[in-house]
Amino acid sequence: MVYRGGLENRFPRKRDGGSNPSLSAKNFNMQDWVWIIIWVAVVGGVFAWLWRSGQLKRLADYVSQTREELKKCTWPTWDELKGSTVVVFVSIALLGLFTVLVDQVLFRAYMLFKL
Repeated sequence: MVYRGGLENRFPRKRDGGSNPSLSAKNFNMQDWVWIIIWVAVVGGVFAWLWRSGQLKRLADYVSQTREELKKCTWPTWDELKGSTVVVFVSIALLGLFTVLVDQVLFRAYMLFKL
């Protein structure tokens, strides 16, 4: 059975028996290669500029300092995490119930005193 709801309808079979196009099966023409080379040069130039200006070193230092600070943190145990999650769910439910009740009271009061 052939699936007819997806890519087959957008990319019909070709004469050589192939079906859906993929990037690995794409034949690149000269214009594609030129654009690839241009983008590689642009990305390489930006990388070189960031490296020379010291931005990559600053980023690496920031990441290492952040990792050091996270090692100093005390993380909750699994039971503490489950308990906190229950507290958050109950709080959200109570807040939602309160909002619905206040909305209903105000709506009924508006309908009662409507001219």
